[in-house]
Amino acid sequence: MDKHDLLLIKEFSALTGINESTLRHYDSIGLFRPFLRGANGYRYYSLPQTVAVNFITVLSSLKISLNGISEVQKRRTPQLIYELLRQQAQELDHELSRLHRAYSVIHTYCEIIQDGLLADDRAIDIIWMRERTIEPGPVNDFSSGYFYDSFFAFIEQMNNRKIDSAYPAGGFYRDVDAFFAAPGKPTRFFSLVSTGHDTKKAGEYLVGYARGYYGDLGDLPQRMQAYAKELFLSMKGPAYEIYLHDEISVFDPDQYLIQISIPIKRLRK
Repeated sequence: MDKHDLLLIKEFSALTGINESTLRHYDSIGLFRPFLRGANGYRYYSLPQTVAVNFITVLSSLKISLNGISEVQKRRTPQLIYELLRQQAQELDHELSRLHRAYSVIHTYCEIIQDGLLADDRAIDIIWMRERTIEPGPVNDFSSGYFYDSFFAFIEQMNNRKIDSAYPAGGFYRDVDAFFAAPGKPTRFFSLVSTGHDTKKAGEYLVGYARGYYGDLGDLPQRMQAYAKELFLSMKGPAYEIYLHDEISVFDPDQYLIQISIPIKRLRK
């Protein structure tokens, strides 16, 4: 190969994005040597070498040590490289799954927390809401008088069913009567897990907010009834309760922000 077809280390560095000091280090440990060294000591690299050095970069990014890469290179065969890459692909599959789950949980929390930041906590309004995926838990039993007994049973069942309980949770009332008869005591809890088997349907909802601990809706139910009556709205149910701001984002339990949304039908234009 004519020297005019070769690249100086500065040119090779610019082409590959690998800094010159790293290339010199690779050379010093025998991991990746230049195509030739000139009489003047200059390092010269060939264009095909970009493939090899970029492959080293990929393996290094997978936390494989330089010594490990060097050992593989010394005894490399197609079968050995295949087995190495197949193992790395399996580990990447697990990592991608973990990252996807973390992204989905974080994205869901960002969405509901932002909803709370934008909300007027004393306002009641009609809002078009998009469809949401949910995973309902068992029917609640509040006979003990403790909210957390039912919530604990919900989390326990989610875990038993291998459903990710890291997602935000909410409450579901089977109909409007159940909501107004026992506000703060949903028929079921649900998770906003992205793989849920049920949905909160898209449509127009009557939406209101309350600040307080779980199950404490204050006068919100009465205010929602008065608003619906004034605007000739039929509340069809079911009703949904989502904890927009809870212990994830608020220190004081009395400042938790709960959103109630109920599907409506307009009786008059």
